[in-house]
Amino acid sequence: MLYKFKSKVCSDIIMLEPQGRQILTIWGRDESTFQQPGILLPADMPAALEALHAAVAHEEAQRAQAAMAAQEREDSAPVQGVSLRQRATPLLDMLQRSLQAKKEITWGV
Repeated sequence: MLYKFKSKVCSDIIMLEPQGRQILTIWGRDESTFQQPGILLPADMPAALEALHAAVAHEEAQRAQAAMAAQEREDSAPVQGVSLRQRATPLLDMLQRSLQAKKEITWGV
């Protein structure tokens, strides 16, 4: 399943289900509404931006801690996977542009 985030001020963003659910959870959306289309109003965007920035910072701190622990164990394997920052960057841009233009963001499954 895919999530498609839309705004009138920028291109659509498509995410796989796990990442889409993660974003909606960060935005404070209830899990019971994940299967339904939704809307993020401009009034709610500052809180969504702040929550997404906080989640990115938290994950980066966890990755840094894991890298330090691996270095202490002399384990050369780097932290794997795509970071939340990489996944969230297009959404952060969409949020900022939509907030500035006072346009809502919608999503659907």
